Amino acid sequence: MDAIELSIFASRISAVCDEMGAVLQRAALSPNIKDRLDFSCAVFDADGLLCAQAAHIPVHLGSMAYAMRDIVGGVSWAPGDMVIVNDPYLGGTHLPDVTLIAPLHVDGGLIGYLANRAHHADVGATAPGSMPISRRLDEEGVVIAPSHLLSGGDLDEGLLATILDATRNPEQGRGDFSAQISANLSGVRRLGALVQGMGVTAYGKALRALNDYGERLALSALAQIPDGVYRYSDVMDDDGMGHTDLPIAAAVTVRAGRVQVDFSGTAPQVAGNINCPLSVAAAGVYYVFRCLMPGQTPACAGSFRPITLSAPEGCLLNARRPAAVAAGNVETSTRVVDVVMGALALAIPERIPAASHGSMNNVAMGARGPGRSWDYYETVGGGMGAGPYGGGLSAVQTHMTNTLNTPIESLEMHYPLRVRRYEIRRNSGGVGRYRGGDGLIREYEFLADTEVTLLTERRYHAPWGLQGGADGAPGRNEHQGAALPAKVSFQARAGERLTVYTPGGGGWGASSGTNSLPRES
Repeated sequence: MDAIELSIFASRISAVCDEMGAVLQRAALSPNIKDRLDFSCAVFDADGLLCAQAAHIPVHLGSMAYAMRDIVGGVSWAPGDMVIVNDPYLGGTHLPDVTLIAPLHVDGGLIGYLANRAHHADVGATAPGSMPISRRLDEEGVVIAPSHLLSGGDLDEGLLATILDATRNPEQGRGDFSAQISANLSGVRRLGALVQGMGVTAYGKALRALNDYGERLALSALAQIPDGVYRYSDVMDDDGMGHTDLPIAAAVTVRAGRVQVDFSGTAPQVAGNINCPLSVAAAGVYYVFRCLMPGQTPACAGSFRPITLSAPEGCLLNARRPAAVAAGNVETSTRVVDVVMGALALAIPERIPAASHGSMNNVAMGARGPGRSWDYYETVGGGMGAGPYGGGLSAVQTHMTNTLNTPIESLEMHYPLRVRRYEIRRNSGGVGRYRGGDGLIREYEFLADTEVTLLTERRYHAPWGLQGGADGAPGRNEHQGAALPAKVSFQARAGERLTVYTPGGGGWGASSGTNSLPRES
């Protein structure tokens, strides 16, 4: 294919993912999907290798790119099928992220797969919001191994009922699953039309050309990193079970544009839920190196061919079943990004920004009981780290998630909550030649008795500055003005308030012009 044909093909296949996302957002019932946009869509080839993705959630997409081959290889596929899965140890991330996969058959042959992953605020966990302070996977909700939700176009009502019976709002759950099914059906139709228009042989050639092009761009970009081994480590604040300052260590080896990331030295898996499967660690690694590639680099398997990673089995980043993983997907993944960026700052200091706020600042809440059951979950933005070309943005999600906030109007319409404060946390970004972005202050008033869970990070260890820039301010959680731990579950009474102060980003460069390397935590 010539350059113009290849560019058009890349745009057309990625547009399939965009359309799937539009269908999913508009058809979903829950604020988590329709307002916060906590979902992702992608296209895979017949071997389960990534072909294209929309600009959705990095931790969803990177983990799917890493694990999809194993998922689809263990399932039999026929036209009209659709498989559902959320098991983190079989290709998922954490249980609230439920993935639906549909095959595409053209002229009797399997061409590829359409997939979407969406976060459900209720998957039957032991606490409302399905992000509990947990020790075991089964405490975090219903575990779904890869199973046929549709066979030959027929919905398995029994399987769907089993999943929904574990939740407290089955009508909303059914609506969201229907939206996910509709998104995949839309993708099957649109990609099928593309393949039939091109022809199966031409489509296969175009995919190979796209992957080869992605690999060339990746090799060219990664070759700009000097050869060597670069080591860095940082820590997780805690696991919610009394274990603190848990290290995540990385050795990044660069040789002629190819990269190996080894996480030996990372803490063993813990009792709390900050463990994660290797696919989540892979998502963080892929994200960092994709940020170093040109903007036109296609989101396909070829772009990640030069990158490999490993982590000792049984560590935080490659946990063994049945370790709890609810916060691993959202919090540990962000620290993976910090560690890999910290290592790269030793190699290419002129290109790497300071640490961003380093937490998704997860707030899960709800209540149980006749006539008053509800579940809610959201993430709260913070400060972006400053970089060599300017200051960091304030009050944004960074790195492994780019979800939106829940609009106050939507939150107050759906739940017994009132938002009393929602403002930028002034002067929380680290100072320097370029200043880190400021965090947020979000204060909730409970209008009914509510069970609350917080899963947060960077409360005890501040986001680091770089090249002489100052650290960002660490975050803080308060209930009725009293400090709370980084990870905690508690009962709030009607009229009480919760205030979340999110961290600021690190500053970049000393105002005096002095220079320094990143600090080891």
